[in-house]
Amino acid sequence: MAAKKGIDPVTSYLLRNAVIFDGTSPDLTEGDVAIEGGRIVDIGPRLSAAGATTIDLAGQTLMPGIIDAHVHVYASELNLTSNMRRPWTYLAQYAHGFLNHMLSYGVTSIRDVGGGDYGLAQALANGLVTGPRLFYGGRLLSTTGGHADWRPGQEDDHDHLLCNCSAIDQKMAVLADGPDAVLRAVRDELRRGADHIKIVASGGVASPNDPVDNLQFTEDEIRTICDEVNRHGRYVAAHCHPAAAIERSVRLGVRTIEHGTLIDDATARYVAERGAYLVPTMAVIYALHEDGAAYGLPAASVRKIGEVIGHAQGGMERMKAAGCKIGFGTDLLGPQHTRHGTEFTLRKDVFTPLEILRQATSMNAEILGRSGEIGCIRVGARADLIAVRGNPLADVELLGAQGRNLSLIMRDGVAHKDENR
Repeated sequence: MAAKKGIDPVTSYLLRNAVIFDGTSPDLTEGDVAIEGGRIVDIGPRLSAAGATTIDLAGQTLMPGIIDAHVHVYASELNLTSNMRRPWTYLAQYAHGFLNHMLSYGVTSIRDVGGGDYGLAQALANGLVTGPRLFYGGRLLSTTGGHADWRPGQEDDHDHLLCNCSAIDQKMAVLADGPDAVLRAVRDELRRGADHIKIVASGGVASPNDPVDNLQFTEDEIRTICDEVNRHGRYVAAHCHPAAAIERSVRLGVRTIEHGTLIDDATARYVAERGAYLVPTMAVIYALHEDGAAYGLPAASVRKIGEVIGHAQGGMERMKAAGCKIGFGTDLLGPQHTRHGTEFTLRKDVFTPLEILRQATSMNAEILGRSGEIGCIRVGARADLIAVRGNPLADVELLGAQGRNLSLIMRDGVAHKDENR
């Protein structure tokens, strides 16, 4: 049966004869999975479920849906200065298409670390938009002139001089300087429902003004942010490339480090000792290097990607050697989101298929604070599931084909794709 559009009205399923990867165990089991009301209600051999729709998955691997822990739903193009100036109506339409594509790749949950907001989350919840479950951090926090200040240096921006709110809204980011300003910005994003707060603690590639190894925010500013966010029972994620930015972010209370490209051995060991998480994003690095210029990546950013690409694989090797907790993220911008599957391919030179599958399922669920609810196949968990033609524990690149090797994609017990009936 071809991929379905819209919402499947079926509320109960019996998935038969699957080879099950539960999100953690290296041992695959054969059996059935019963689903009712969006949850897994039973797992075992030869189950029966009166009235349930039966799907035979013989010869296929059933696994938790993929979780991508680093996306930007409103990043419609590689030139983020231009993207910032797009009207919200345009960005919302881009986000709609992006979410549909992500679900078609087998991604059933995403963490937006800069831009995703209450309105989009409600549109998903109300069925106005189809896509993965959205965990959003609202607008990310940046210093003036920092990584998320996408105003070119040659331009004057007088508009903010008329504003006495102490923070400049750049759609996906808020510019805030000083402990008072960052405190206000944090509280406003938490008011808007952010489940985490993202800061930019170092320079980056896609920004026009800052060197990659630049340290951003003062220690007092980062400490203020972490104290306030932790007091609300949430956590801070930090964009970091250089080792110095990673070390001080973790020392000051940051829970997840995004990218971590220029990490060194000592810092990797420190991150592991502190129990923080690292979310490397290989897909975006190679995408920007290979065809970023063709898609409008500014010349300054093209130069900067050349500074980091040679360190990316080595960074992951250091993370693994130190025993760090490593998540799975892609960070792809604009039209390059179609390269989502390359994240699996690029990681396999460092990690085993089992390690990569855990990163993209149970480890990312742990990062999101949703262990046992998503990223796993167990009784009581949400029925976020994909069926793979073949065994991804033997060939992880089966997941890198943009959904072509998936016969079933289910989110919250709703079959958005089913080619088995």
